[in-house]
Amino acid sequence: MAKTLINTDFNFPGQKSVYHGKVRDVYDINDDLMVMVATDRISAFDVILPKGIPYKGQVLNQIAAKFLDATSDIVPNWKLATPDPMVTVGLKCEGFRVEMIIRGYLTGSAWRDYQAGVRELCGVKLPDGMKENERFPEPIITPTTKAEAGHDENISREEIIAQGIVDKDDYEQMERYTRALFKRGSEMAAEKGLILVDTKYEFGKRDGKVYLIDEIHTPDSSRYFYADGYEERFAKGEPQRQLSKEFVRQWLIENGFMGKAGQKVPEMTDAYCESVSDRYIELYEHITGEKFVKSDDADLSERIRNNVEKYLATR
Repeated sequence: MAKTLINTDFNFPGQKSVYHGKVRDVYDINDDLMVMVATDRISAFDVILPKGIPYKGQVLNQIAAKFLDATSDIVPNWKLATPDPMVTVGLKCEGFRVEMIIRGYLTGSAWRDYQAGVRELCGVKLPDGMKENERFPEPIITPTTKAEAGHDENISREEIIAQGIVDKDDYEQMERYTRALFKRGSEMAAEKGLILVDTKYEFGKRDGKVYLIDEIHTPDSSRYFYADGYEERFAKGEPQRQLSKEFVRQWLIENGFMGKAGQKVPEMTDAYCESVSDRYIELYEHITGEKFVKSDDADLSERIRNNVEKYLATR
């Protein structure tokens, strides 16, 4: 199996701190720049799974970079450069403590809640009689609080503003950006025969201005259906063909794991990890329309260190 990057421990020039997230490791350079390394870790149900997925970090980083560039006319974003296939360097912003989730279709966790009788999600009322994978008349925004650890929690726009988590003007700006980004992402997906089903965006602030930060429109942050056959499958109540991380969640559920206490992650064989890698690469090629070129994996850490240090030396 190809090599994977699971942990990083760099010490870049000007480094102030490092934050190890579920998938990304973020290095603060002089309280001005962020070096974001997309590792090959994979998480589900807010749990980091024990094995890495070959080329996953490269896939995520390169898709996110492409979409950040393709939406920079809609909203200013943090990206400055991608000095390595697994790294983006950008402006340090003060992140808002909410994630903006936007859903075009009733599926995933929203469908599981709906099945259980829930008819209001994050303050958005849902009609009775909807079916799995049904399109909403208009996309709905269902924000969550951004947890330092553990599960993010659903929250309504009213609660966000009332609790002072984000002030009203900034929140309304984030909502406008979210809808515009989803529209652009949906149009770009449609050109490639895909449906952007739902996704999440994160925003931050720098010098009084709201910026788009982190990744966008990747298989970790988004769900895609194949457009071909969507209507027929929906009419028959059949599962949709999809490109997203949902297939990993479904595999875990089928093997008795949903991140709850006492549950054990099923064995991730090399063959299973390779199959997940293939799915990520398939999404990359579908959504970008470009052939995925596997980067040299002889020494991932050393390659990243050299590329990032070369870039920082030019700043």
